[in-house]
Amino acid sequence: MTTTIKLSDDLINSARRFAAIYSRSTPKQIEYWSRIGKMAEENPDLSYSLIKDILLSRAEQEDKEVIAYEFG
Repeated sequence: MTTTIKLSDDLINSARRFAAIYSRSTPKQIEYWSRIGKMAEENPDLSYSLIKDILLSRAEQEDKEVIAYEFG
């Protein structure tokens, strides 16, 4: 679902700069920040680094790039 929202010029400009660095579109950069912020609010004990690792592991799992660990 697409919804039009009004965002500050400062946020848009900042998102545009970060998006260029990480090869994302500006809207995708804002979505990424939104997901990080939502996870941080729901889990205040998690560090930013751990949240990023969780998102990366979820993406790897969705892409079937996960190898089962075998003990022994």
